[in-house]
Amino acid sequence: MTATADIISPEVGDYLAMLAAERGAGTNTIEAYRRDLADYLAYLARAGSSPDRADAGLLRAFVIDLEQRGLSAATAARRLSCVRGFHKFLYAEGVTEADPSGPIAGPRRGRPLPKVLSVAEVDRLLSAAQDAAGRADQAPGPARRARRVACLLELLYATGLRVSELVALPRSAASSDARILMVKGKGGRERLVPLTEAARAAMAVHLPAVPEDSPWLFPADSESGHLTRQAFARDLKDAAATAGLRTDRISPHVLRHAFASHLLHNGADLRIVQELLGHADISTTQIYTHVLDDRLKAMVRDLHPLMDDPVAET
Repeated sequence: MTATADIISPEVGDYLAMLAAERGAGTNTIEAYRRDLADYLAYLARAGSSPDRADAGLLRAFVIDLEQRGLSAATAARRLSCVRGFHKFLYAEGVTEADPSGPIAGPRRGRPLPKVLSVAEVDRLLSAAQDAAGRADQAPGPARRARRVACLLELLYATGLRVSELVALPRSAASSDARILMVKGKGGRERLVPLTEAARAAMAVHLPAVPEDSPWLFPADSESGHLTRQAFARDLKDAAATAGLRTDRISPHVLRHAFASHLLHNGADLRIVQELLGHADISTTQIYTHVLDDRLKAMVRDLHPLMDDPVAET
């Protein structure tokens, strides 16, 4: 932990507690906010100021400082968003007489399109994982790991779960009559996600390796008791390499993107995809509208009765 990460204040503690209690922010979100605000407080300390004395000019200088430190526009924008929320909280709680963050413009940034695998590439990845899981010449340990990886990949592509949701699935998710997963996502929001037959079959193959007293579908020797996100990401890279795919194009989040993009490309409604992904706001899901744009253009081109007719002269 860096020195700045230790710079905290009672007001920051109160703000983080509010985010957890009232907005259901998860542990990872709280820690990210803690780091961002520690960085902000360290900047204020260097400037001889504090949150209750900060003004718009000082906040503009902070944004410039972020850019000069080489932070990406996306990271700087996220940090400024955190600082804005903090100042709104201080103003609402009566700690400050004004909110200095209102007139501050964030760094300009284009919203990048998500990396997406093609259907053929996903097929190669899943096929390679299934082949590895079905090999009969493996020692028990590698065989169990191969079946676990195949199960994880089938589930991720079938459901679009966040990796944190995937690795923490309960053992009961693999019950023989399960057709739908009940997933508890960000902010404690619950949603229903249907299971494909391929995902259910992969769970049935993996389940015998799970101890009966384990509450987790993917138990591991970790602090949480289940597989970590980092361990799964490493397994995914190995599976990609085996499938002959570039490992720098593969991550758990890329498979989540593939799930959403492939559904939209095949005609799924954007709001249905929003529900399946667990997005609280549809604007988050709208990053996939480039897929919809292509599909709608193709539909008009193929189905509009006048698209192939010559324009009548007037």
